[in-house]
Amino acid sequence: RNQHGGSQSVLAPKCQVLGWDVSRGIIAAIEGRVRWVGDFELMILAKVLRAGPLDLLPKQINLNQLTKQKH
Repeated sequence: RNQHGGSQSVLAPKCQVLGWDVSRGIIAAIEGRVRWVGDFELMILAKVLRAGPLDLLPKQINLNQLTKQKH
């Protein structure tokens, strides 16, 4: 988002037009790596940002920093 010069407040409504009910706060949580992103959300973000979905994923993942999901 920063590379395209858009703010969180601009990105959220663009995502909403494509069917994702998202707020500026949710965008902030995603950027802060506090909130998980679903596959359809990733696709909408990629479209709005004019990027490929893989471009939005981290280049490296430290498996020691991932938390285990509790079922």
